[in-house]
Amino acid sequence: MSSLRGTNIVFFVALLASALVLGPALAHLFELPNKIDLPRDEYFIVQKAYRGWSQLGWLLLVQIASLAAAAYLARMNPRTLTLILLALVSVVAAQVVFWLFTYPANVATVNWTQPPDSWEMLRRQWEYSHAVGAVLQLVAFCLLAIAILGRTSTANPAGAR
Repeated sequence: MSSLRGTNIVFFVALLASALVLGPALAHLFELPNKIDLPRDEYFIVQKAYRGWSQLGWLLLVQIASLAAAAYLARMNPRTLTLILLALVSVVAAQVVFWLFTYPANVATVNWTQPPDSWEMLRRQWEYSHAVGAVLQLVAFCLLAIAILGRTSTANPAGAR
């Protein structure tokens, strides 16, 4: 396998993993306006739709590892490297938001199966932290896409074969 082909595979895996992580993140963002003011019983019923989503956590590991690998492979191209590192920072920031705000709400509500007295505050914390995480994942995806497109355009200038 040529070096270029191996590099392309790493960039493809990073892009695919980022897209697959972005899907559920955007689902949370897009549902927010319809869920944020639901009555307690309805909200807890809707939350059942997310059971099992934690099994997608391995995709985050693939995303982070492939972004790190892509950054290593782009180390000789400062523009591409900068964009990929910024994407990686955005992904890490999304994880910081999750672990500081979303996860504690999951714990306090036993994954939205037991409403505590503060459930409304926890709902807002959960919904808005997911929204912030989605925006950060979208930023990461866009930065990676721009890095890949810039890399492709400089590797294959118009008219070159």
